[in-house]
Amino acid sequence: MARKILTYGGYFESFMATLKEKEQEKIQYGLLLLKTQERLPKKFVKLICNGIYELRTEYAGKIFRVFFIFDDGQIVVLLFNGFQKKTQKTPNNEIEKAIKIKEAYYADKQS
Repeated sequence: MARKILTYGGYFESFMATLKEKEQEKIQYGLLLLKTQERLPKKFVKLICNGIYELRTEYAGKIFRVFFIFDDGQIVVLLFNGFQKKTQKTPNNEIEKAIKIKEAYYADKQS
């Protein structure tokens, strides 16, 4: 089983461009797991809200999160914004940003 991974709006690419090569590789490994594995433990993926999930990655003491949704019967994984997590709780402004991106994606998809 392989999921198709897409990005939307350039947010993910912009986030990745801010990271060091090893950090990017670690996130890419998480994406490979997401693409190829039927189920992933909560260590890697967590439902945040409204069908928005976060891919959880840690490298060299830094914690990274990438928001995504499943679309088209869970065949397509759509990547949204990413960020480096610096607090225990996922920041509300990052969650709100992901919700707005999701709404924009579905609006674009319908038109």
